[in-house]
Amino acid sequence: DVQLVESGGGSVQAGGSLRLSCTASGFTFSEENYLMSWGRQAPGRGFEWLSYITTAGMGITYYADSVKGRFTISRDNAKNTLYLQLNSLETEDTAMYYCAKGWKVGSVRGQGTQVTVS
Repeated sequence: DVQLVESGGGSVQAGGSLRLSCTASGFTFSEENYLMSWGRQAPGRGFEWLSYITTAGMGITYYADSVKGRFTISRDNAKNTLYLQLNSLETEDTAMYYCAKGWKVGSVRGQGTQVTVS
């Protein structure tokens, strides 16, 4: 079974940084050109897709306008791990952050890691 486990969240002051990790099991990044993504959900708000990266070669990346220039997605195929570097954090970035295998409703997601910006 596919499993995704996020980590790295925490509480940080506005302007600070965090690095989120997502360790995948049940499949291997390098076996196919998968699309791995990050999204978030704040209390009372809908799910927001933030960024994706493909797992083949250098990887094709995409960022939502809300995080472009502040967040950076990357992956380490040898470790089967996805990352999201969060810089210049704002209070509006407070949310539960999830990694997903895919980029659509119904994609397998992890349990999430909480990011709180004050």
